Amino acid sequence: MKEKNSVGIVKSSLFYSSNHLDLESGIRLDSYELMYETYGSLNKKKNNAILVCHALSGNHHVAGRYSKEDKYPGWWDNLVGPGKPLDTNKFFVIGVNNLGGSDGSSGPKSINPKTKKIWGSSFPIITVQDWVTSQNELITYLGINKLAGVLGGSLGGMQALQWSIQYPEKLANSIVIAAAPNLTAQNIAFNEVARQSILTDPDFNNGNFYTTKKLPKRGLRIARMLGHITYLSNDVMGSKFGRKKINKNKNHQYSFNTEFEIESYLNYQGDKFANEFDANTYIRMTKALDYYDPAKSNVKNLSKVLKKAKANFLVISFSSDWRFSSERSKEIVKGLLDNNIKVSYAELSAVSGHDAFLMEDEHYHGIIKSYFQKVHKQL
Repeated sequence: MKEKNSVGIVKSSLFYSSNHLDLESGIRLDSYELMYETYGSLNKKKNNAILVCHALSGNHHVAGRYSKEDKYPGWWDNLVGPGKPLDTNKFFVIGVNNLGGSDGSSGPKSINPKTKKIWGSSFPIITVQDWVTSQNELITYLGINKLAGVLGGSLGGMQALQWSIQYPEKLANSIVIAAAPNLTAQNIAFNEVARQSILTDPDFNNGNFYTTKKLPKRGLRIARMLGHITYLSNDVMGSKFGRKKINKNKNHQYSFNTEFEIESYLNYQGDKFANEFDANTYIRMTKALDYYDPAKSNVKNLSKVLKKAKANFLVISFSSDWRFSSERSKEIVKGLLDNNIKVSYAELSAVSGHDAFLMEDEHYHGIIKSYFQKVHKQL
């Protein structure tokens, strides 16, 4: 039985590009593959397509389930589907696993067509610009000349912003959520600590761990635990966990065993992630975050760069998000207004911190739904 307002059972597709891709790093990929999913139908004019870009640990599986037994729907299932804010009765929604990802696209754990061996550590570092270039290849393959919109949160929001700069003629609307025009020094520092936890794991083996039976789970789980601390606000962490203990009847253990609920939560998230995600992909994704800076670290330059943009914008931030603060979103808004570009901005008071962009919040979803209703009327 199909779930209410769900896209239902979905399956992934693989796009192969025989066109070479010259990366920002100076390295050329002679060919590559992108795993993707689509929901809804492309209309006759082929002008109702919305590209959803994923964040650091996301992938192409945006909505629906792979089988009736599948316990977990796509990572943005609360937003995408029939009658939902991004309505698949009206739009053709595309989710793609970024190049370098660990879920089917060409990446460190895929086969290098030249050597016929696993890429491993030799897979190049990919940038946001590279992702957008490869996404454009997929969009062209699907017969779409212009996207009705690109939508993303966090690192996905950076991609939505970059689309407006890189392919201004091919984008009607850019929806940038919980993002920034570049990372602060503090954010780069968090990413470096996360990377070092992986790079210094003895089982990482300089990134060439695929042929061994040992995976760098220790480093990856620590990286994920650190990430979760920064994704949650202090308020939500306090209200959800506080100083609660796993076993209230026990006295102090006076040991290093897991005793507090927050410890248990972080350990669970770390273990789960370490068993599912590729370590080489993780360190490359964080580097893509670090490198993204279309304004070259100058706020004034952002206005100059955004002169290229022709899309309408919706920018959303969350007051409890201390990792990508509202001030950073306002930098984007100012750059757009300096160029008389049409932009709607909302700063929401959701308590979840950076993770708020993934949550089901009535006000937040209402804003997105209203915006896409306007987009649909303009098709």
